[in-house]
Amino acid sequence: MADADPDRTLGAPGDGGGQGAALRAGASAECLAGDVLAEPCLTPRSRSSPARDDLVTSLPVVAAGLGLLAGAVLYLAGHADLAPIAWAAGAVPVLVVLAAEIVTRLGRGELGLDLVAGLAMLSALAVGETLAAAVVALMYAGGRGLEAFAAHRASRDTRALLDRQPRDALRYRGDAVQTVGIADIAVGDRLLIRLGDVLPVDGTVLGTAILDEAPITGESLPVTRRGGEAAMSGSTNVGAAFDLVARETAARSTYAGIIRLVEEATRSQAPMTRLADRFALAFMLATLLLAGLAWWLAGDPVRAVAVLVVATPCPLILAVPVAIVAGISRAARSGVLLKGGAALETLGRIDTMVIDKTGTLTHGVASVVEILPAPGWTGDDVLRLSASLDQASRHAVAAAIVSAALGRGLRLDVPTASLEAAGEGIEGMVGRQRVRVGGKSYVASVLAPEEAARLRAAVPAGALVVAVAVDGAFAGLVLLRDGLRDGAHRALSRMRELGVRRIVLATGDRDDVARAVTKEVELDGLAADLGPGDKIALVRREKLQGSVMMVGDGVNDAPALVEADLGIAMGARGTAAAAEAADGILLRDRLDGLADAMAIARRSRRIALQSVVAGIGLSGLGMLAAAAGLLPPVEGALVQEAIDVAVILNALRALGGPQGTSTAAP
Repeated sequence: MADADPDRTLGAPGDGGGQGAALRAGASAECLAGDVLAEPCLTPRSRSSPARDDLVTSLPVVAAGLGLLAGAVLYLAGHADLAPIAWAAGAVPVLVVLAAEIVTRLGRGELGLDLVAGLAMLSALAVGETLAAAVVALMYAGGRGLEAFAAHRASRDTRALLDRQPRDALRYRGDAVQTVGIADIAVGDRLLIRLGDVLPVDGTVLGTAILDEAPITGESLPVTRRGGEAAMSGSTNVGAAFDLVARETAARSTYAGIIRLVEEATRSQAPMTRLADRFALAFMLATLLLAGLAWWLAGDPVRAVAVLVVATPCPLILAVPVAIVAGISRAARSGVLLKGGAALETLGRIDTMVIDKTGTLTHGVASVVEILPAPGWTGDDVLRLSASLDQASRHAVAAAIVSAALGRGLRLDVPTASLEAAGEGIEGMVGRQRVRVGGKSYVASVLAPEEAARLRAAVPAGALVVAVAVDGAFAGLVLLRDGLRDGAHRALSRMRELGVRRIVLATGDRDDVARAVTKEVELDGLAADLGPGDKIALVRREKLQGSVMMVGDGVNDAPALVEADLGIAMGARGTAAAAEAADGILLRDRLDGLADAMAIARRSRRIALQSVVAGIGLSGLGMLAAAAGLLPPVEGALVQEAIDVAVILNALRALGGPQGTSTAAP
């Protein structure tokens, strides 16, 4: 059964594949061919060994520290002639490792401030400033360790998603249960899910399951899934053991899709990071120029060494990535999975939001709100007859009417001789009565003119209605409503407070229906009766006035999501096409998570910019002092490393801040 008014916009729950389909959209061919943890599915970073990374980070620190300590002991013991040898011995291993990294980067066509660090150590050793070289070596190696700690902490929340990935599962084979790798699970396999197990694939529950879906949807309370209901991979069984029938392979399941999106986010480089790289190159050239000028004016190469030491290793190349990764991590905690730093930065400067109505601003599922019986009929009669016939339809509106009748405890008859007209309605026998249920025009077409006029006169303005006729007479109307999502008004108000100037509704519904549903929401524009091409045109018009974010959930939203500066797809009910086109996915069906993510993005972007300005400004002042002879090399190294630590700690502020409106504050 279908209503002529809402049929274009109201879809059945789960249409389009749901969240699993949305997240599977990002799957590469290699990943879909096998295990999500196979080589093609992992970035170089994720394939690297943590133990090896720790060793590479810690050995230079140990070498520089021991050399500096040994030289200090020798100096204090009266062997001042041997102390420089120990200091140089501590600096050389760090210089060798750094030189190898510089050569590797130059081979990739990259040039960074590590070159300044290498020149500082090399020139300090060349002029006999071995203590300064040792201090720079220790501070540089220690700074790399601090970088690793900062990046590790900043990516803690997104990394936690990866760490929960199960490696094997229990599969039934005849009367036995065997342990298999998740890559070996096929569609239709029956799995045993024990207490505490993480679901390895999307599947259908047999029996009753109590699941913790917080890592996927952010819902804090466990949910109960009964027999026949779908369960998402990545959920944890917090109740008794149950059986699960696999609906997807592991590589095509929801959790695998999340992992791929997280990996994509870690690979991408934010525009602000690329901007910082360009600043780094200019800063390095200015450093070399100032060092040469100081040497030429003072006639003392130590002045040049002091300038190089103070400029080492400018924190601006680290602070931006740390702040951006921290922001992505916090956004994931809020239920918004962004596909990289570029998406986070764009979210932090959005001026206009174009939002789809059905399934995005509203639930996308109709519910019965009122029965308007014609004279001689009761509301229960109208609902019982329409629901009895609607049992033969798979339409979402029909399901809503049947659910409402069952909720009132009405006894439904089994319909016979039913015939459904796609997009219009359904007709059939309920007992000895011929019933027709559907849109106004569909039902009116079998009524006498006076009856059809009564039907049209009874329809309230802006309402979603299903008309009912019995034995050729108008029996009444069923009024439905697709209500606003919980917290939608509050979320849009927060976005305005965060700097969004325009909020425009885009819908395929009639104008009067859209205005009736959204009358409680403050909008700057409403565009109705739109097709996919119309939504693209709307986004293009809005882009003339500023940065545009499009939020949608359906296949018809996908082109507009691509056209917008930033596309956000609703994850829990959204379609795969929308998720593939989007730059980010809302993991829960609530808009307040998007408002939280916007606040986080603006704060992270501001902190990253603060770190760049502070790093350049403080380092520049230190270099001028060194060029003037006010900062010898050793003291200059200590000053620069204090700047490094301060800027990195400032960047890590992006991990903090309350989750409310005040998150936007710096």
